[in-house]
Amino acid sequence: MRKIYLFDTTLRDGEQTPGVNLNTQEKVEIALQLERVGIDRIEAGFPASSPGEVISVSAVSRAIKHASIVGLSRCREQDIDAAREALKEAADPTLHLFLATSPIHRKHKLRMEKHQVLETAEAAIRYARRFFDKIEFSPEDGGRTELDFLCEVVAMAVRAGASVVNIPDTVGYLTPMEYGNIFKVVKQTVPGIEKIQLSCHCHDDLGMATANSLAAVLNGADQVEGTFNGIGERAGNTALEEIALALETRQDFFQAKSGLHLIEIARTSRLVSRLTGILVPANKAIVGANAFSHESGIHQDGVLKEETTYEIISPLTIGLKDSKLVLGKLSGRHAFREKLIDLGYNLDEERVNVAFAKFKDLADKKKDVTDVDIRALIEEKLIPVPESYILDTFQVLCGNHSVPTATIRILTAEGSMIEEVAIGNGSVDAIYKAIDRAIGESVELQDYTIQSVTDGKDALGEVTVMLAQNGISVKGRGVSTDILEASARAYVDSINRLIDKRNTNDGAKYESVTLI
Repeated sequence: MRKIYLFDTTLRDGEQTPGVNLNTQEKVEIALQLERVGIDRIEAGFPASSPGEVISVSAVSRAIKHASIVGLSRCREQDIDAAREALKEAADPTLHLFLATSPIHRKHKLRMEKHQVLETAEAAIRYARRFFDKIEFSPEDGGRTELDFLCEVVAMAVRAGASVVNIPDTVGYLTPMEYGNIFKVVKQTVPGIEKIQLSCHCHDDLGMATANSLAAVLNGADQVEGTFNGIGERAGNTALEEIALALETRQDFFQAKSGLHLIEIARTSRLVSRLTGILVPANKAIVGANAFSHESGIHQDGVLKEETTYEIISPLTIGLKDSKLVLGKLSGRHAFREKLIDLGYNLDEERVNVAFAKFKDLADKKKDVTDVDIRALIEEKLIPVPESYILDTFQVLCGNHSVPTATIRILTAEGSMIEEVAIGNGSVDAIYKAIDRAIGESVELQDYTIQSVTDGKDALGEVTVMLAQNGISVKGRGVSTDILEASARAYVDSINRLIDKRNTNDGAKYESVTLI
């Protein structure tokens, strides 16, 4: 059975999603879970884009021991040097070089002729070989590059010393037949192609990223690049969970499989969704809330008689379990700690105590507390952000014939207390205006999302808000059985994240370059 390597770019291409801006701790947390789920190569970022990016890539490099850490670089010596610095502590570093090759990019972006593209790329690969044993080269927009020239570029990369050549469908333009044919021709015509691995990197602009990647696998690709939940530029990237399950479920057809630990997929998807603030659509393949739901009476009858009638994948395969937490108000810390371990959380004593207090509070408010509730409570602040402000109390007066009025009490990191009152067009608007007055920050609310964590009238509500300030966008999260409290907590969390980004100079997004 042929092994297909998985290259995850959630931390790099995924972070290019509008509104996503991960801090160093969040990147490390995601990277550790990517290692846990069995990703072979983790693209940690683009070091030359900002000083903060060098710091975060370095932190990921130190934390990961069993996956190759990849740094992106343009074909410039200063970019390569920045990646070299960021990856110097990685157990298995890889440099990912890219240069555009398509006619439209050569003419309008690079203003280079074919020979100049070849010379620039070859010089960069040979320079990088002085410092890196493993180099991946990507001809950006390779899918729209003339096939004969693309083969010439790949042959150059092989000669210059690349160990992996990635052929990206940068703008999601190709069909599976077209994209698969590129790999077929490259495999058949490029001298020495057997010495390297071929990789595919697809975007989902026309909804064909997964299909195109699988077509590449059928035609000789050794590696698939993508992200969890399919996040990324524009319509996103290939969803790696879809690739892994397609290969697993249809081994008879593909005669290949990944090394992914499938049981960790659901947890990885939840973590990426929570830290990026991007909700997973209910109808998303593999990890969507409806992926294993059956409403049709005929379907329900069939599944009850034999699951495989309408369910080709068991939810247990990706780590989904529908179980009740059999702990209550009288349960002790030991039993609670064991439940956390069972759910996959290894927290220190301080965080266990905080989580236990939150559980006790929730148990007073809810009749049934599920595993999903516990995950939501713990993951609300699994990665702490310095709290410049803390929501102490809030009160809202509202009605369909009165003006919504919110009173807010905020505690500062220095220990002082601020109280403010504001009116608004609704309860949430009044709360946010009162917080703005108390904190004194000028921010723009770009997005506000509510979803229930579980079913029922007493379900936990999860609120995600996106705030922007001076070119920096962040997403905050709040969880509570009271949706107004969740809204207030999410807003204050976002404010703290903005201040943290500003203070650490970690808020810079990538330079204005088109990336693969």
